[in-house]
Amino acid sequence: MEFSRITARGQTTIPKRLREAAGLREGDLVAFDRHGDHLVLRKVEIARDPYLEGTSGLMSEWGSPEDEDAWRDL
Repeated sequence: MEFSRITARGQTTIPKRLREAAGLREGDLVAFDRHGDHLVLRKVEIARDPYLEGTSGLMSEWGSPEDEDAWRDL
């Protein structure tokens, strides 16, 4: 059994051994569910869309930092 303390802001650290066992990495999305007095945490796998992945390279000319600056406030 692993333990972790909850901070005043409601944050905690998932122990390294459990992160590794679950394949969790920085930036991963996790979901929480409550079952009675138990909390269940699970990794959320983002569905991949082959069509969108295939077309994303076609729009690379719109992904420059200059474009981001020009369109940010619209």
